[in-house]
Amino acid sequence: MHDRLDDRRDNNSEVENKDYQKDIRYALQLCRWVIKPIGIWPLIYDGATKREIIISIVLGFACISCLCFVLIPSGLHTLIYEKNINIKLKLFGPVGFCLTSTIKYCYLGIKGKAIGRCIGYMDKDWRHVRDKDYRRIMIKHATVGRNLTILCASFLYSGGMSYHTIMPLFSRKRIDENHTIRPLTYPGYDHFFESQASPTYEIIFFTHCIYALITYNITTATCSLAAIFVSHVCGQVQIIISRLDDLVEGKRSKNTVVADRLAVIIQDHVKVLRFSEQVEKVLREVCLMELVASTLIICLLQYYCMTEWSNNDAVAIFTYFILLVSFTFNIFIFCYIGELLVNECRKIGAASYNIEWYRLSANKSLDLVLLIAIANYPPKITAGKIFELSFATFGRVLKSSVVYLNLIQAVAE
Repeated sequence: MHDRLDDRRDNNSEVENKDYQKDIRYALQLCRWVIKPIGIWPLIYDGATKREIIISIVLGFACISCLCFVLIPSGLHTLIYEKNINIKLKLFGPVGFCLTSTIKYCYLGIKGKAIGRCIGYMDKDWRHVRDKDYRRIMIKHATVGRNLTILCASFLYSGGMSYHTIMPLFSRKRIDENHTIRPLTYPGYDHFFESQASPTYEIIFFTHCIYALITYNITTATCSLAAIFVSHVCGQVQIIISRLDDLVEGKRSKNTVVADRLAVIIQDHVKVLRFSEQVEKVLREVCLMELVASTLIICLLQYYCMTEWSNNDAVAIFTYFILLVSFTFNIFIFCYIGELLVNECRKIGAASYNIEWYRLSANKSLDLVLLIAIANYPPKITAGKIFELSFATFGRVLKSSVVYLNLIQAVAE
């Protein structure tokens, strides 16, 4: 039923917004920049050319190869060869992040058509927005989505690239049997070949940097999709509220009959609810993975900071602290997006009551009751239909990370 939500790109329909191309490009620009380098964009966007599809396939193969190049050796080393429990714990964080990033990458590819339907819905709204004030509302909320993407990318890339460049380059080098051991971000390659020899070491180091860009692109992509979809919903909600304010007077509407103006409001509200449900279906699994992985990684990063503090390694402490802030802020953005969706959709109920409904006929006033009742049960973004993304959930994530930290310290001792 919801596949009919978008009617995708009806090229025969009239484009009522003359700036439609510029607007939709503005709304999706940062998301496209993040998703294109990992080869996902042609899977979710119908307008891709054959050349773009071929490039996407090549990029997808390269990304999977790079992820496996890190995951397989480091995973085997962590699970099988490494016996020191403290070093094991130090490797669980980066290896676990690599595993979850690989799963999220595959998930984005599998959900490409569903994500494309959501983009098609946005496309349709931008095509048919006529009122300049409504267009300004949509642009304002598109800017919110862009800003959230920029914040997420800034924190993730600053922390992640520090971990993959500054820490290996400036960490203390070990001397083993009169040979200097240059540190690598991910160990395990010595089981297959001599990783310390040049140019092998340099190639592995460079590959780790490329891997870091891929993984943080994947995480930023999921955050960006959530941000642009929810901010678009918020824009549509503000338009509905604006129409509610004009319901009695009808000064800005082309419809001269109250019933027709109310019908437009109800139709728009139903579309918003259906789109929100579609977005929740697309994001619920990846949000669950993000929530669980971030809780464990935040916990491990707290442990790493405490360990390096006792070792007096300033570079490691600085790097882990930046990563801790990055992952904490990343999960905060997801929870903020969920909270924003709920709060904005609830405003429809308050707006319905605050208008001069007493000036309407009795029947028309009663029609608002159902709208108010539905608005009291706003759509939500959940993590696997288990946890609701909200500020309360963010608080529980931080509390859980402290509990797990105590458990890890007990295991390490």
